[in-house]
Amino acid sequence: MRYLHTMVRVTDLDASLRFYCDLLGLEEMRRMENDAGRFTLVFLAAPADRDRSDADRSPEVELTFNWDPDPQPYGGGRNFGHLAYKVGDIHAACQRLMDGGVVINRPPRDGRMAFVRSPDGISIELLQEGAPLAPAEPWVSMPNTGSW
Repeated sequence: MRYLHTMVRVTDLDASLRFYCDLLGLEEMRRMENDAGRFTLVFLAAPADRDRSDADRSPEVELTFNWDPDPQPYGGGRNFGHLAYKVGDIHAACQRLMDGGVVINRPPRDGRMAFVRSPDGISIELLQEGAPLAPAEPWVSMPNTGSW
């Protein structure tokens, strides 16, 4: 058995790709359009994972965009948990996200961990690779915002 991917339903594919790719830093690995089923699947991976062979492919995030709006909202209960990514510089990653209009729900006050949310409310945990960075402003003074 091998873990393949986590599927996340998205309501605005362009906004989601901007968040996951342009701001968070994931890369699109492949895309499948299904005219009969009226949906698009976009598979994303972290840059450090993209060069693996198909047999060794690491877990991906599958964005599922249904072309026809669902009459009931998808909901984003905390029962899902979160996606987690290691980053080389948590302060720079959070700054890039914040500059892109993303709310930092749990700032990296400890130089080690932060949480943000995707446009569809999916909680994303960012973890500093290696030792925590030295605490720094504006993160040290920044309060938590919302839930994560």
